[in-house]
Amino acid sequence: MSNPYSAKAPTSADVQAMPGLTLIEFGTDWCGHCQAAQPLVEKVLGDYPEVKHLKIEDGSGRPLGRSFRVKLWPTLVLLRDGVEVTRLVRPTSISVIEEALEQLVGEG
Repeated sequence: MSNPYSAKAPTSADVQAMPGLTLIEFGTDWCGHCQAAQPLVEKVLGDYPEVKHLKIEDGSGRPLGRSFRVKLWPTLVLLRDGVEVTRLVRPTSISVIEEALEQLVGEG
């Protein structure tokens, strides 16, 4: 796994104020589903340099994950100007991630 999940998360207000396109990936470094999704996410994101990618460590008592009602990892939340456009829970194929990013980028 290239970049670890960050224990430091922005606040909900910070996220809502983020301009442009953002993908927030909630998970943990030890999660098998998260590890399996990493090469898929990284490969697809390489084609979308305009999308900011935040990997946020999630778990009990983590306010940002709770504000997005994250229950399973990884959960990918795609935002446009701080507003959720779509989300993916435990993506297992490149095509699903590509479709979601196309939806995010294409709505601009």
